[in-house]
Amino acid sequence: MAANVIVLDFGAQYNQLIARRIREAEVFCEVLPGNTSAQRVSQKQPAAIVLSGGPASVFEPEAPQIDPGVFELGVPVLGICYGMQLMAHVLGGVVKPAREREYGRTEMRVSQASALLHDVPDRSVVWMSHGDQVLALPRGFEKLAETARTPIAAMGDPVRNLWAVQYHPEVHHTEAGMRVFTNFLYNISHIQADWKPVNVIGEAVAQVREAVGAGRALVALSGGVDSAVAAAIAREAIGDRLSAVLIDHGLLRAGEVQEVQQAFSNIDLHIVDAGNEFMTALEGVTDPEQKRKIIGREFIRAFERVQSVIGHRDVLIQGTVYPDVIESGGKGAQTIKSHHNVGGLPDNVAFKVVEPLRWLFKDEVRRVGQALGLPDVLVWRQPFPGPGLAVRIVGEVTPEKVQVLREADAIVREEMEQAGWDRTVWQAFAVLLDLRAVGVMGDARTYGYPVVVRAVESQDGMTADWVRLPYELLDRIASRIVSAVDAVNRVVYDITSKPPGTIEWE
Repeated sequence: MAANVIVLDFGAQYNQLIARRIREAEVFCEVLPGNTSAQRVSQKQPAAIVLSGGPASVFEPEAPQIDPGVFELGVPVLGICYGMQLMAHVLGGVVKPAREREYGRTEMRVSQASALLHDVPDRSVVWMSHGDQVLALPRGFEKLAETARTPIAAMGDPVRNLWAVQYHPEVHHTEAGMRVFTNFLYNISHIQADWKPVNVIGEAVAQVREAVGAGRALVALSGGVDSAVAAAIAREAIGDRLSAVLIDHGLLRAGEVQEVQQAFSNIDLHIVDAGNEFMTALEGVTDPEQKRKIIGREFIRAFERVQSVIGHRDVLIQGTVYPDVIESGGKGAQTIKSHHNVGGLPDNVAFKVVEPLRWLFKDEVRRVGQALGLPDVLVWRQPFPGPGLAVRIVGEVTPEKVQVLREADAIVREEMEQAGWDRTVWQAFAVLLDLRAVGVMGDARTYGYPVVVRAVESQDGMTADWVRLPYELLDRIASRIVSAVDAVNRVVYDITSKPPGTIEWE
């Protein structure tokens, strides 16, 4: 399929989120490295080009560069954040380090009417994350918007159809972000909306079928929507030649194994008790990256052991989604955290790993799951990390801490469900800290663990905001945890957005 839009990636954590927004507008796109030559871009015959953001400064010696010929292709171009700075820098504008970095929610004021910001309110909230700023426009450009700390928050050259914004329209928290994309795609680039996420089903089925051939395959199940959709696609592709495996690494939530057994009773499912192996491998380890890599290694080793029980399988199918991939780094993007099924995989893997959902986001996976006819209990289940409770235990993972956290987490989930909040938040869970706090219970001094309660709202997991839960609900959660979990004497609530924090603590 020919791409309507080419996204040039300059190492942004949000590069695939840009692609997702474009796909959300029912326009097909392809992501290429930022330094792709103008000739190669032209061969793709795109109707539009988008330049992503990135962590670098245009002043750095190793900063990602663009072929200036891209701006001469006669194709509309939209620069975002670093993409705007690079556009200005290459075309003769002035980019300077900002006196004060602008970060997070910021009010933007539209200063001039334009095709790009058509129907964007005169004042709206945008999401900023930059240390440099454009101070002088390139020839032919006009200033379109500003903020209190950024004199040029958007710019455009309508003659050459070159447009740019300093903020991130792709993130959920930019109020009129989708309007910027639809203006650029439909009104400026004149692209027809003709692509839908469910289109990936046929391609994903074909990918699995080709990888497996006449053989058999394993699919890694966790009970979450990602692995469930991957399993449904794999079953569509190879039928009863598929076996499902749940690795019980001793880090699952309360009742998790039973829930998976009930949900997947119609598939060849094998439960592997590997808790002792995982806990032994994690003993004494406190570094979050090392923990994730150990878990990734032990997952693969556990799957390899399964082969001696159910027979040889050449292919391992995983429900990896793009937030896992992008946070694990690669292609110039900085590593935020290595996900157990991406950056945590060991080099010597005995399987061919197939990831049919690798380029989709959670909300897209849900829509694919609905199209495949999966039950709502699976499609709308809150995300749960593959490394399980290990990434919610700060510091060393021990059997005692796992049990404490499992009990506290079960209370959080029960109270959220009873209050009707379980379907209105992205995730709600408990975190156990690696420290002790003084308390008083029954007129006696205690020295117990603090538990952090975290609840966030998000559309895709790439950005998230903390949820303003009612005080009454927080009070019930805290009271129950302190009363029912012996080792805990303090409960706090996390009010950090992503960024600067991540959803999980490790």
